Amino acid sequence: MANVALEKFERGHMRSEVPEFRVGDTVRVNFRVREGDRERIQGFEGICTRRSGGGHSEMVTVRKISSGIGVERMFYLHSPLVESIKLVRKGHVRRSRLYYLRERFGKAARVKGSKKFLAPRGAVTVETVEEAPAAEE
Repeated sequence: MANVALEKFERGHMRSEVPEFRVGDTVRVNFRVREGDRERIQGFEGICTRRSGGGHSEMVTVRKISSGIGVERMFYLHSPLVESIKLVRKGHVRRSRLYYLRERFGKAARVKGSKKFLAPRGAVTVETVEEAPAAEE
């Protein structure tokens, strides 16, 4: 009985505008930072290396390179301190945890962009029809 009440409370405090993104995608998280008595919004853009939890306590780990040093930060998706989350770029990976990026830098630390989001499979565009060579007889 208490579990139902807890779930109802959590559903009421969950964020509805979280975009669909997966591990390997580049996201920009804008969150509130409190400095003394002031509060400002700071952005953190990087590759999503991990998603964990579920429901109200779902977390995401974002990794970026700042001045040549790798920085990872964990965010609760439904926290009131998170102002917004934007999907910047889709990435294609075959892992659910991208811890191998910690040992890599430069071009080796890149994640491939997903081609399946650029154009649907088997899509014929005007350019491909025009570029097809004519059959010679």
